[in-house]
Amino acid sequence: MDLQLSRTREAVVGNLNITGSKSESNRLLILQALYPNLEIENLSNSDDSKVLLKALSSEEKTVDIHHAGTAMRFLTAYFAAGKKEVILTGSERMQQRPIKILVEALHALGADIEYIKEEGFPPLRIKGKEMTGSKVSLQANVSSQYISALMLIAPSLPNGLEIELEGKVTSVPYILMTLSLLKNAGFAGVFQDNIIKIDPCGTIPRTTLTVESDWSSASYFYSIAALSDNAEIVLRSYKKTSHQGDAVVADIYEKIGVLTAFSKDRVTLLKTGKDLPEFLELDLSDSPDLAQTIAVTCFGLGITCYLTGLHTLKIKETDRLLALKTEIRKMGGKVKITEDSLKLFSAGEIKQDVAIATYNDHRMAMAFAPLVLKVPLKIMDAEVVSKSYPTFWEDLEKLNFSCSRQE
Repeated sequence: MDLQLSRTREAVVGNLNITGSKSESNRLLILQALYPNLEIENLSNSDDSKVLLKALSSEEKTVDIHHAGTAMRFLTAYFAAGKKEVILTGSERMQQRPIKILVEALHALGADIEYIKEEGFPPLRIKGKEMTGSKVSLQANVSSQYISALMLIAPSLPNGLEIELEGKVTSVPYILMTLSLLKNAGFAGVFQDNIIKIDPCGTIPRTTLTVESDWSSASYFYSIAALSDNAEIVLRSYKKTSHQGDAVVADIYEKIGVLTAFSKDRVTLLKTGKDLPEFLELDLSDSPDLAQTIAVTCFGLGITCYLTGLHTLKIKETDRLLALKTEIRKMGGKVKITEDSLKLFSAGEIKQDVAIATYNDHRMAMAFAPLVLKVPLKIMDAEVVSKSYPTFWEDLEKLNFSCSRQE
């Protein structure tokens, strides 16, 4: 399904309820599978969370998680520490995304995991067993999902787990999110001097945790507010003190004209009308999922930007750096990329009625949609947003955007 988007220049005003954070939900689902006394409220309605939930309850020998990268990492560790044998597989793209670092760490703890096709990549044959190892080390600049996968199973290991991170740690907020959720659920752990220690735990008391709404999803409305002439958008349910690394979006967008007002469980995004910078430089090592949104916003505002810390974007649903370069160029922009950075040069006139390819990547679709405030455009394969935010297009229509379906 393709969508033709359009929007008048009138003010963008509205109230939206955003689904629970996919990142928090998926971590809590693993913990709930290990400790059924844990109850979860405001669970994400994303495809990724639904896929993970289905996989955790599956009795099938083959578990297919399709495009869900978080599910692949978390389930690899979960099944390795379990009691059954499974084949864990995914889409063609998933079978191109590396898993070797996590598998090697689990092997060091005593796991029984084999590669079925190419070494270092899914699909995997996992024979669950008790893992008696209690110490492991891995490079600190790898995907934080590998680290979180180990942290989540750590309390269930007979001797707990000590993880040594070698080098500079990236995506620290996601590690701190995992640790905070563990502590909120009743587990003991610390993260200090590149060492993570999680104590073993047999049982926990009945506990209910509420998932905060997703800051990554909120970022698209920050982009809408920035690109509008006038905006007042209320989003629920958010905390001023958040576990989520992408909550930094509030500070970033204040630099480019969007004020965030916190009140109880909601945030209000207000267009400020302040003078915009000519150049914006950001290190997104701790929040790489914001890169697409920020790059597109800067393109729409005519701001030159230089974004670094993006090495993990090469192994996402698509090569996000290359995809950004390709699609922004189609709209008349100039972009240079390296293995871990993107530089966008201030553009002139934005080309109209361009069809944006989404590359099986939900964030490509949602990051480019706000540009409709500048020019009409088409989003191809628009249903891809269901991976993290199934009601995104409906929520845009609540803000008086026109989303015309085209088969």
